[in-house]
Amino acid sequence: MRFKQLVTFIATASAVFAQPAATGISGAPAAGGDSFIIKGATVHPVSGADIQNGSVIVRNGKILGVGKNLAAPKDLKIIDGKGLHVYPGMIDAATEIGLVEISSVRETSDTTELGKFNPHLVALTAVNPESEHIPVTRFNGITSALTMPAGQLISGQVSLIHLDGWTTDEMGIKPRAGLHMRMPAIATPRGNFAFDSGDAPGGGGRNSFTEAKRNFDKEMAELNEFFESARRYMQLKAAQPAGFKPDLKLDAMIPVLEGKEPVLITAVREREIKDALAFADKQKLKIILLDAQEAWKVTKEIKEHNVPVVLGPMLSLPLNEDDPYDRQYTTPADLLKAGILFSIGTLEGNANLASRNLPFQAAQAVAFGLPHDEAIKAVTINAAQIWGVGDQIGTLEEGKWADLILTDGDPLEATTTVKQVFVKGKPSDMGNKQRQLYEKYINRPN
Repeated sequence: MRFKQLVTFIATASAVFAQPAATGISGAPAAGGDSFIIKGATVHPVSGADIQNGSVIVRNGKILGVGKNLAAPKDLKIIDGKGLHVYPGMIDAATEIGLVEISSVRETSDTTELGKFNPHLVALTAVNPESEHIPVTRFNGITSALTMPAGQLISGQVSLIHLDGWTTDEMGIKPRAGLHMRMPAIATPRGNFAFDSGDAPGGGGRNSFTEAKRNFDKEMAELNEFFESARRYMQLKAAQPAGFKPDLKLDAMIPVLEGKEPVLITAVREREIKDALAFADKQKLKIILLDAQEAWKVTKEIKEHNVPVVLGPMLSLPLNEDDPYDRQYTTPADLLKAGILFSIGTLEGNANLASRNLPFQAAQAVAFGLPHDEAIKAVTINAAQIWGVGDQIGTLEEGKWADLILTDGDPLEATTTVKQVFVKGKPSDMGNKQRQLYEKYINRPN
Protein backbone atom coordinates (compact mmCIF):
# COMPACT_ATOMS: atom_id res chain seq x y z
CA MET A 1 0.00 0.00 0.00
CA ARG A 2 1.37 3.37 -0.96
CA PHE A 3 2.14 6.07 1.61
CA LYS A 4 -0.67 8.42 0.53
CA GLN A 5 -3.18 5.58 0.71
CA LEU A 6 -2.05 4.76 4.23
CA VAL A 7 -2.39 8.39 5.33
CA THR A 8 -5.90 8.52 3.84
CA PHE A 9 -6.86 5.30 5.63
CA ILE A 10 -5.68 6.57 9.03
CA ALA A 11 -7.32 9.95 8.53
CA THR A 12 -10.62 8.33 7.47
CA ALA A 13 -10.67 6.26 10.64
CA SER A 14 -10.19 9.44 12.69
CA ALA A 15 -12.71 11.59 10.83
CA VAL A 16 -15.43 10.89 13.35
CA PHE A 17 -13.58 13.13 15.86
CA ALA A 18 -13.58 16.18 13.60
CA GLN A 19 -16.00 19.07 14.04
CA PRO A 20 -17.06 21.56 11.42
CA ALA A 21 -15.72 25.04 12.03
CA ALA A 22 -16.59 28.48 10.77
CA THR A 23 -14.82 29.03 7.49
CA GLY A 24 -14.37 32.72 7.99
CA ILE A 25 -14.48 35.49 10.58
CA SER A 26 -15.87 38.88 9.70
CA GLY A 27 -13.02 41.32 9.22
CA ALA A 28 -10.26 38.69 9.60
CA PRO A 29 -7.00 39.77 8.00
CA ALA A 30 -6.01 38.17 4.74
CA ALA A 31 -3.42 35.41 4.68
CA GLY A 32 0.01 36.86 5.31
CA GLY A 33 -1.29 39.78 7.38
CA ASP A 34 0.05 39.91 10.93
CA SER A 35 -1.48 43.18 12.15
CA PHE A 36 -5.07 43.54 13.40
CA ILE A 37 -7.28 44.29 16.39
CA ILE A 38 -9.84 41.95 17.95
CA LYS A 39 -12.64 43.99 19.54
CA GLY A 40 -15.54 43.11 21.80
CA ALA A 41 -14.36 39.65 22.85
CA THR A 42 -13.90 38.17 26.30
CA VAL A 43 -10.12 38.22 26.67
CA HIS A 44 -8.37 35.64 28.86
CA PRO A 45 -4.77 36.87 29.29
CA VAL A 46 -3.92 34.02 31.75
CA SER A 47 -1.47 36.45 33.37
CA GLY A 48 -4.35 38.40 34.93
CA ALA A 49 -8.09 38.73 35.28
CA ASP A 50 -10.43 38.10 32.36
CA ILE A 51 -11.47 41.18 30.41
CA GLN A 52 -15.10 41.44 29.33
CA ASN A 53 -15.70 43.29 26.07
CA GLY A 54 -11.94 43.54 25.68
CA SER A 55 -9.53 44.11 22.83
CA VAL A 56 -6.23 42.68 21.65
CA ILE A 57 -4.05 44.77 19.35
CA VAL A 58 -1.47 42.98 17.21
CA ARG A 59 1.14 44.60 14.99
CA ASN A 60 3.88 42.82 13.03
CA GLY A 61 3.12 39.54 14.77
CA LYS A 62 3.57 40.92 18.30
CA ILE A 63 0.94 41.90 20.86
CA LEU A 64 0.79 45.68 21.08
CA GLY A 65 -1.90 45.97 23.72
CA VAL A 66 -4.48 44.03 25.75
CA GLY A 67 -7.31 45.75 27.61
CA LYS A 68 -10.67 47.44 27.48
CA ASN A 69 -11.69 50.41 25.39
CA LEU A 70 -8.39 50.44 23.53
CA ALA A 71 -8.14 52.90 20.68
CA ALA A 72 -7.71 51.04 17.42
CA PRO A 73 -5.01 52.36 15.10
CA LYS A 74 -6.73 53.32 11.86
CA ASP A 75 -4.47 51.21 9.68
CA LEU A 76 -5.36 47.95 11.44
CA LYS A 77 -8.04 45.57 10.28
CA ILE A 78 -10.77 44.93 12.82
CA ILE A 79 -12.00 41.49 13.86
CA ASP A 80 -15.40 41.53 15.53
CA GLY A 81 -15.03 39.34 18.62
CA LYS A 82 -18.55 39.83 20.00
CA GLY A 83 -19.66 36.63 21.72
CA LEU A 84 -16.22 35.04 21.29
CA HIS A 85 -13.24 34.39 23.58
CA VAL A 86 -9.53 35.06 23.08
CA TYR A 87 -6.99 32.76 24.75
CA PRO A 88 -3.24 32.34 24.30
CA GLY A 89 -2.44 29.40 22.04
CA MET A 90 -1.86 26.15 23.92
CA ILE A 91 1.54 24.46 24.19
CA ASP A 92 2.12 20.70 24.17
CA ALA A 93 5.09 20.41 26.53
CA ALA A 94 6.35 17.03 25.23
CA THR A 95 5.36 15.20 22.08
CA GLU A 96 6.70 13.65 18.87
CA ILE A 97 4.59 15.72 16.49
CA GLY A 98 6.30 16.33 13.17
CA LEU A 99 8.64 13.39 13.66
CA VAL A 100 6.14 10.55 13.23
CA GLU A 101 3.49 10.30 10.51
CA ILE A 102 2.40 6.65 10.65
CA SER A 103 4.00 4.78 13.52
CA SER A 104 3.73 1.40 11.80
CA VAL A 105 5.54 2.65 8.68
CA ARG A 106 9.24 2.90 9.47
CA GLU A 107 9.99 5.33 6.64
CA THR A 108 7.63 7.93 8.16
CA SER A 109 9.11 7.79 11.66
CA ASP A 110 12.27 9.74 12.45
CA THR A 111 12.56 9.74 16.23
CA THR A 112 15.35 7.28 16.96
CA GLU A 113 18.96 6.88 15.88
CA LEU A 114 21.42 4.06 16.52
CA GLY A 115 23.56 4.18 19.63
CA LYS A 116 23.02 5.01 23.29
CA PHE A 117 24.42 8.55 23.16
CA ASN A 118 23.25 11.06 20.55
CA PRO A 119 23.32 14.50 22.24
CA HIS A 120 24.29 16.23 18.99
CA LEU A 121 21.12 15.29 17.09
CA VAL A 122 18.48 18.05 16.97
CA ALA A 123 14.79 17.14 16.64
CA LEU A 124 13.98 20.23 14.55
CA THR A 125 16.10 19.00 11.65
CA ALA A 126 13.82 15.96 11.30
CA VAL A 127 10.47 17.76 11.61
CA ASN A 128 8.19 17.46 8.61
CA PRO A 129 6.39 20.82 8.12
CA GLU A 130 3.88 19.05 5.84
CA SER A 131 2.83 16.49 8.44
CA GLU A 132 -0.93 15.89 8.40
CA HIS A 133 -0.87 15.84 12.22
CA ILE A 134 0.14 19.50 12.50
CA PRO A 135 -2.98 21.18 11.01
CA VAL A 136 -5.23 18.71 12.89
CA THR A 137 -3.50 19.65 16.15
CA ARG A 138 -3.50 23.37 15.39
CA PHE A 139 -7.24 23.18 14.60
CA ASN A 140 -7.88 22.40 18.28
CA GLY A 141 -6.02 25.46 19.56
CA ILE A 142 -2.46 24.18 20.04
CA THR A 143 -0.04 26.67 18.50
CA SER A 144 3.32 25.29 19.64
CA ALA A 145 4.86 22.06 20.87
CA LEU A 146 8.05 20.60 22.30
CA THR A 147 8.93 17.80 19.91
CA MET A 148 11.46 15.26 21.10
CA PRO A 149 13.56 12.38 19.83
CA ALA A 150 13.36 8.93 21.39
CA GLY A 151 16.15 6.45 21.99
CA GLN A 152 18.17 4.67 24.61
CA LEU A 153 20.08 6.73 27.17
CA ILE A 154 20.61 10.13 25.52
CA SER A 155 18.45 10.47 22.41
CA GLY A 156 19.16 14.05 21.35
CA GLN A 157 18.07 17.68 21.56
CA VAL A 158 14.38 18.50 21.97
CA SER A 159 13.01 21.41 19.95
CA LEU A 160 10.26 23.92 20.74
CA ILE A 161 8.38 24.73 17.54
CA HIS A 162 5.47 26.76 16.26
CA LEU A 163 2.84 24.58 14.58
CA ASP A 164 2.80 26.71 11.46
CA GLY A 165 5.46 27.59 8.92
CA TRP A 166 6.79 26.66 5.50
CA THR A 167 10.15 25.46 6.76
CA THR A 168 11.67 24.10 9.97
CA ASP A 169 13.65 27.32 10.38
CA GLU A 170 10.42 29.31 10.25
CA MET A 171 8.76 26.97 12.76
CA GLY A 172 11.59 26.92 15.29
CA ILE A 173 11.15 28.86 18.54
CA LYS A 174 13.98 27.21 20.44
CA PRO A 175 15.71 24.52 18.33
CA ARG A 176 17.94 23.35 21.22
CA ALA A 177 15.53 23.57 24.13
CA GLY A 178 17.06 20.73 26.14
CA LEU A 179 18.64 17.30 26.12
CA HIS A 180 16.36 14.26 26.28
CA MET A 181 17.65 11.46 28.53
CA ARG A 182 16.06 8.24 29.74
CA MET A 183 16.79 7.33 33.35
CA PRO A 184 17.96 3.70 33.63
CA ALA A 185 15.45 1.57 35.53
CA ILE A 186 15.46 -1.74 37.37
CA ALA A 187 12.73 -3.38 35.34
CA THR A 188 11.18 -6.39 37.07
CA PRO A 189 7.93 -8.38 36.59
CA ARG A 190 4.85 -6.67 38.04
CA GLY A 191 1.69 -8.29 36.70
CA ASN A 192 -0.35 -7.51 33.64
CA PHE A 193 -2.33 -4.38 34.56
CA ALA A 194 0.22 -1.83 33.36
CA PHE A 195 3.60 -1.92 31.74
CA ASP A 196 6.61 -1.58 33.98
CA SER A 197 9.12 1.10 33.01
CA GLY A 198 11.31 -1.58 31.51
CA ASP A 199 8.69 -2.28 28.87
CA ALA A 200 8.93 1.25 27.51
CA PRO A 201 11.05 1.84 24.39
CA GLY A 202 14.65 1.40 25.40
CA GLY A 203 13.70 -0.38 28.64
CA GLY A 204 15.18 -3.63 29.84
CA GLY A 205 12.10 -5.85 29.50
CA ARG A 206 10.77 -8.20 32.14
CA ASN A 207 13.84 -9.79 33.71
CA SER A 208 14.73 -11.33 37.01
CA PHE A 209 15.80 -8.81 39.62
CA THR A 210 19.44 -9.96 39.45
CA GLU A 211 19.61 -9.47 35.70
CA ALA A 212 17.66 -6.22 35.85
CA LYS A 213 19.99 -4.86 38.54
CA ARG A 214 23.01 -5.85 36.47
CA ASN A 215 21.63 -4.00 33.43
CA PHE A 216 20.82 -0.98 35.58
CA ASP A 217 24.32 -0.80 37.06
CA LYS A 218 25.86 -1.15 33.61
CA GLU A 219 23.77 1.66 32.12
CA MET A 220 24.40 3.95 35.09
CA ALA A 221 28.15 3.36 34.78
CA GLU A 222 28.00 4.15 31.05
CA LEU A 223 25.96 7.27 31.69
CA ASN A 224 28.30 8.59 34.37
CA GLU A 225 31.35 7.85 32.24
CA PHE A 226 29.84 9.71 29.28
CA PHE A 227 29.20 12.79 31.41
CA GLU A 228 32.71 12.63 32.85
CA SER A 229 34.16 12.29 29.34
CA ALA A 230 32.17 15.34 28.28
CA ARG A 231 33.46 17.28 31.28
CA ARG A 232 37.09 16.38 30.44
CA TYR A 233 36.47 17.37 26.83
CA MET A 234 35.06 20.74 27.92
CA GLN A 235 38.20 21.44 29.93
CA LEU A 236 40.40 20.34 27.04
CA LYS A 237 38.53 22.50 24.56
CA ALA A 238 38.95 25.53 26.83
CA ALA A 239 42.70 24.92 26.90
CA GLN A 240 42.89 24.39 23.11
CA PRO A 241 46.06 22.26 23.06
CA ALA A 242 47.90 21.61 19.81
CA GLY A 243 46.20 18.96 17.71
CA PHE A 244 42.82 19.36 19.42
CA LYS A 245 40.07 17.69 17.41
CA PRO A 246 36.44 18.73 17.95
CA ASP A 247 33.88 16.04 18.78
CA LEU A 248 30.28 16.85 17.83
CA LYS A 249 28.76 14.62 20.49
CA LEU A 250 30.83 16.05 23.32
CA ASP A 251 30.50 19.60 22.00
CA ALA A 252 26.73 19.27 22.36
CA MET A 253 27.17 18.43 26.06
CA ILE A 254 28.94 21.67 26.98
CA PRO A 255 25.77 23.82 27.38
CA VAL A 256 24.33 21.06 29.58
CA LEU A 257 27.39 20.92 31.81
CA GLU A 258 27.47 24.71 32.05
CA GLY A 259 23.85 24.76 33.21
CA LYS A 260 22.71 26.74 30.19
CA GLU A 261 20.55 23.91 28.86
CA PRO A 262 18.23 21.62 30.86
CA VAL A 263 18.10 17.85 30.70
CA LEU A 264 14.64 16.39 30.15
CA ILE A 265 14.76 13.10 32.05
CA THR A 266 12.14 10.43 31.48
CA ALA A 267 11.62 8.97 34.94
CA VAL A 268 8.29 7.23 35.46
CA ARG A 269 8.38 5.48 38.82
CA GLU A 270 9.32 6.67 42.29
CA ARG A 271 12.68 4.87 42.22
CA GLU A 272 13.62 6.40 38.87
CA ILE A 273 12.56 9.88 39.96
CA LYS A 274 14.77 9.66 43.05
CA ASP A 275 17.63 8.33 40.91
CA ALA A 276 17.17 11.26 38.50
CA LEU A 277 17.32 13.80 41.33
CA ALA A 278 20.45 12.14 42.74
CA PHE A 279 22.07 12.02 39.29
CA ALA A 280 21.33 15.72 38.78
CA ASP A 281 22.95 16.53 42.13
CA LYS A 282 26.02 14.48 41.30
CA GLN A 283 26.49 15.92 37.82
CA LYS A 284 25.27 19.43 38.80
CA LEU A 285 22.57 19.47 36.13
CA LYS A 286 19.48 21.55 35.57
CA ILE A 287 16.73 18.99 34.96
CA ILE A 288 13.06 18.64 34.02
CA LEU A 289 11.21 15.44 34.92
CA LEU A 290 9.17 13.86 32.13
CA ASP A 291 6.26 11.43 32.46
CA ALA A 292 6.81 11.24 36.22
CA GLN A 293 3.67 9.23 36.93
CA GLU A 294 4.67 8.56 40.53
CA ALA A 295 5.70 12.15 41.24
CA TRP A 296 2.89 12.30 43.80
CA LYS A 297 4.96 9.96 45.99
CA VAL A 298 8.01 12.24 46.08
CA THR A 299 6.59 15.77 45.95
CA LYS A 300 8.74 16.85 48.91
CA GLU A 301 12.00 15.83 47.21
CA ILE A 302 10.97 17.35 43.87
CA LYS A 303 10.03 20.63 45.52
CA GLU A 304 13.28 20.73 47.52
CA HIS A 305 15.24 20.40 44.27
CA ASN A 306 13.00 23.01 42.58
CA VAL A 307 12.55 20.72 39.59
CA PRO A 308 9.61 21.25 37.18
CA VAL A 309 7.58 18.31 35.89
CA VAL A 310 6.10 17.58 32.47
CA LEU A 311 3.32 15.09 33.11
CA GLY A 312 2.14 12.60 30.53
CA PRO A 313 -1.47 12.25 29.38
CA MET A 314 -4.20 12.25 32.03
CA LEU A 315 -6.48 10.05 29.95
CA SER A 316 -4.64 6.82 30.69
CA LEU A 317 -4.77 3.86 33.04
CA PRO A 318 -3.17 3.90 36.49
CA LEU A 319 0.40 2.63 36.57
CA ASN A 320 -0.20 -0.13 39.12
CA GLU A 321 -3.09 -2.55 39.42
CA ASP A 322 -3.72 -1.56 43.05
CA ASP A 323 -3.69 2.19 42.36
CA PRO A 324 -6.98 4.11 42.64
CA TYR A 325 -8.78 4.35 39.31
CA ASP A 326 -8.29 8.13 39.30
CA ARG A 327 -4.58 8.13 40.17
CA GLN A 328 -3.53 9.74 36.87
CA TYR A 329 -6.28 12.33 37.08
CA THR A 330 -5.43 13.61 40.57
CA THR A 331 -1.65 13.95 40.21
CA PRO A 332 -1.77 17.54 38.80
CA ALA A 333 -3.70 18.71 41.85
CA ASP A 334 -1.16 16.97 44.11
CA LEU A 335 1.73 18.78 42.39
CA LEU A 336 -0.07 22.11 42.59
CA LYS A 337 -0.63 21.62 46.32
CA ALA A 338 3.09 20.89 46.75
CA GLY A 339 4.03 24.08 44.88
CA ILE A 340 5.67 22.25 41.96
CA LEU A 341 5.67 23.88 38.53
CA PHE A 342 4.15 21.43 36.03
CA SER A 343 2.76 21.22 32.54
CA ILE A 344 1.24 18.47 30.39
CA GLY A 345 2.64 16.65 27.36
CA THR A 346 1.01 14.06 25.14
CA LEU A 347 4.25 12.08 24.59
CA GLU A 348 4.38 9.36 21.91
CA GLY A 349 2.19 9.43 18.82
CA ASN A 350 -0.53 7.00 19.95
CA ALA A 351 -3.72 8.15 18.19
CA ASN A 352 -5.64 8.29 21.48
CA LEU A 353 -2.95 10.43 23.11
CA ALA A 354 -2.21 12.69 20.15
CA SER A 355 -1.37 16.37 20.58
CA ARG A 356 -4.80 17.40 19.33
CA ASN A 357 -6.28 16.04 22.59
CA LEU A 358 -4.08 18.19 24.84
CA PRO A 359 -6.92 20.44 26.12
CA PHE A 360 -8.98 17.39 27.08
CA GLN A 361 -6.06 15.94 29.04
CA ALA A 362 -6.01 19.14 31.09
CA ALA A 363 -9.80 19.09 31.43
CA GLN A 364 -9.69 15.64 33.00
CA ALA A 365 -7.50 17.00 35.79
CA VAL A 366 -10.06 19.76 36.42
CA ALA A 367 -12.72 17.15 37.07
CA PHE A 368 -10.46 15.68 39.78
CA GLY A 369 -9.40 18.67 41.83
CA LEU A 370 -7.24 20.94 39.67
CA PRO A 371 -8.65 24.50 39.50
CA HIS A 372 -9.70 25.46 35.99
CA ASP A 373 -7.35 28.45 35.76
CA GLU A 374 -4.44 26.22 36.77
CA ALA A 375 -5.36 23.73 34.04
CA ILE A 376 -5.23 26.56 31.49
CA LYS A 377 -1.83 27.58 32.86
CA ALA A 378 -0.60 23.97 32.59
CA VAL A 379 -1.05 24.09 28.81
CA THR A 380 0.06 27.71 28.32
CA ILE A 381 2.34 29.77 30.57
CA ASN A 382 3.62 26.86 32.71
CA ALA A 383 4.90 25.07 29.63
CA ALA A 384 6.46 28.30 28.33
CA GLN A 385 8.23 28.93 31.64
CA ILE A 386 9.51 25.37 31.92
CA TRP A 387 11.08 25.66 28.46
CA GLY A 388 12.51 29.12 29.06
CA VAL A 389 10.29 31.11 26.70
CA GLY A 390 7.85 32.66 29.17
CA ASP A 391 8.84 36.07 27.85
CA GLN A 392 7.79 35.12 24.30
CA ILE A 393 4.63 33.00 24.46
CA GLY A 394 2.12 31.53 26.93
CA THR A 395 0.06 34.61 27.88
CA LEU A 396 -1.59 37.58 26.20
CA GLU A 397 0.79 40.38 27.15
CA GLU A 398 2.38 43.30 25.37
CA GLY A 399 5.57 42.39 23.55
CA LYS A 400 4.89 38.66 23.22
CA TRP A 401 4.27 36.77 19.99
CA ALA A 402 0.62 36.91 18.99
CA ASP A 403 0.01 33.18 19.38
CA LEU A 404 -3.67 33.24 20.18
CA ILE A 405 -6.93 31.45 19.53
CA LEU A 406 -10.44 32.78 18.99
CA THR A 407 -13.12 30.40 20.33
CA ASP A 408 -16.85 30.28 21.03
CA GLY A 409 -16.27 28.93 24.55
CA ASP A 410 -13.88 27.26 26.98
CA PRO A 411 -11.05 25.58 24.98
CA LEU A 412 -10.95 22.70 27.49
CA GLU A 413 -14.51 21.73 26.57
CA ALA A 414 -15.04 19.25 23.74
CA THR A 415 -18.11 21.17 22.56
CA THR A 416 -16.08 24.35 21.95
CA THR A 417 -15.12 25.27 18.40
CA VAL A 418 -11.89 27.08 17.71
CA LYS A 419 -12.93 29.70 15.17
CA GLN A 420 -9.44 30.93 14.25
CA VAL A 421 -5.85 30.28 15.23
CA PHE A 422 -3.13 32.93 14.94
CA VAL A 423 0.56 32.01 15.03
CA LYS A 424 2.94 34.97 15.27
CA GLY A 425 -0.02 37.14 14.34
CA LYS A 426 -0.77 35.30 11.10
CA PRO A 427 -4.14 33.54 10.70
CA SER A 428 -3.48 29.85 10.19
CA ASP A 429 -5.26 27.77 7.58
CA MET A 430 -8.08 26.02 9.46
CA GLY A 431 -8.35 23.26 6.86
CA ASN A 432 -7.06 19.78 7.65
CA LYS A 433 -7.45 16.21 6.50
CA GLN A 434 -9.97 15.22 9.12
CA ARG A 435 -12.17 18.22 8.47
CA GLN A 436 -12.10 17.50 4.73
CA LEU A 437 -13.16 13.91 5.34
CA TYR A 438 -15.84 14.98 7.80
CA GLU A 439 -17.36 17.37 5.30
CA LYS A 440 -17.07 14.80 2.51
CA TYR A 441 -18.90 12.06 4.37
CA ILE A 442 -21.47 14.25 6.15
CA ASN A 443 -22.58 15.40 2.70
CA ARG A 444 -22.58 11.91 1.19
CA PRO A 445 -25.74 11.18 -0.83
CA ASN A 446 -28.11 8.75 0.86
